Order: sequence, then structure tokens, then C-alpha cells
Amino acid sequence: MFGLGTVINIAAILLGGVLGALFGKLLKERHQDSLTKTCGICVLFVGIGGALEGMVTLTDTGIVSGGSLLIISCLALGALIGELLDIEGAFERFGEWLKQKSGNSKDRNFVEGFVNCSFTVCIGAMAVVGAIQDALEGDCSILVTKSILDLIIVMVMTSSLGKGCVFSAIPVGILQGGFTALAFVIKPLLTETALGNLSMIGSILIFCVGVNLVWGKRIRVANLLPAIVIAVAAAFLPF
Repeated sequence: MFGLGTVINIAAILLGGVLGALFGKLLKERHQDSLTKTCGICVLFVGIGGALEGMVTLTDTGIVSGGSLLIISCLALGALIGELLDIEGAFERFGEWLKQKSGNSKDRNFVEGFVNCSFTVCIGAMAVVGAIQDALEGDCSILVTKSILDLIIVMVMTSSLGKGCVFSAIPVGILQGGFTALAFVIKPLLTETALGNLSMIGSILIFCVGVNLVWGKRIRVANLLPAIVIAVAAAFLPF
């Protein structure tokens, strides 16, 4: 079945959301706050691990680090483009629209849950590579693995941030469905270097999501999304 991996991923997110919503009803507000911060810490370390994997290389002579210039350039230029386009504002307006249409107008954490959870489950190389592999080879194993991870993530985040997290299934469906549909066009662009850059910058954005979960909204993560596109494009520069 074409796009089976994305269908499984969406189903896993919905299931995680349902389980998280049921579990969240049993928690007091202070428990939910503690769980949100704990989830944020976990997201922080997921981001740190992914970023270090791209920056640090173990050689016979020791540890070699790199990629600092790429990170600074991509994030600075990406932030400038994102702020000019106000991507964060568009995400929040869409979240507010979903909040009203889904009958959750009284849920004060809906938009925060939707935005943070969407970034956590959408950003990363697994979504891109898995969707393309699903289309070209009929192998959805990467997306099945991602689905298991997303189920756990969404379940935990929904129990603390509410029903908005469940709606992260929408951007996942659009993003991965788009990559699957355009697989033949995108595949030549995904060289080893491009994927490495995507994973490293994506992991830094995931780290930023963790910062917002632990300390409140301090970083407009959506406005940094152009950095991922710039990171992939940088892989084809002649220097």
C-alpha cells in the first residue's frame, strides 16, 4: 500500500493521544506541570544527542568536532527568513483555528501542545528518509519505528499538555505524505552530507522545543524551520 508508513504513523499518534488524554485526567495540575518539565528534559537530551552525533567524530587520534560554522550560518539565516515570514504566527493561527473547530476553546494549553508536539514528531531525518523509502521500496520499517517512538512521545505530552498534541497527526500526514508523493524528485537531493546536515540542524530545533517545555516559550522554533532547508542546500556548495 502506497504511503502505508505514514498511515501507521498517524494511527500511532492518535492512539498515543487517546491514551495520554485518559491518563492526563487522573493527574492533578502540579503533576501535569512536573510531567511537562520532565518531558521537556527528555526532548532536550534527544536534541543534544542528535546534534552531537553530527558535530563530534571519534578518530584514532581523539575526538574531532566540527559543523559550528554551518550551525551558526543556517540558524542565523533561517531565523531571519522565518521572522520575515512569521511562520510561528501561522502555526499558532492554525492551532487556534483547530482549537475552535474541535470544540476545545476552553483548553488554554491546546495551541502550545499542538505546536510543541508537532515539532517534536515532525522534525528529523527519520520522517524524510522513512517516507521516501516507503514510496520507492515499499519498505515502511523506518516509519514503523518512528511510529512507536511518536506514540510514546505523544502519549506523555498529551497527558501533560492536553488534546492539542493529538492534532500533531495533521502536520505529520502533510509532511510525510508530501515526501512520499515527491519521493522520486527528492531522493537525488538527499546525499549523505545533506541528511547529516538535516539531522544535526533538526536536532538543534528539537533541543529548542525542549527549552520551551522546561522554561516556558522562549524560542520561536517555527521561525527557525528555514534553517533545515538551508542546511540541506549547504551540502551542495562547492566549499
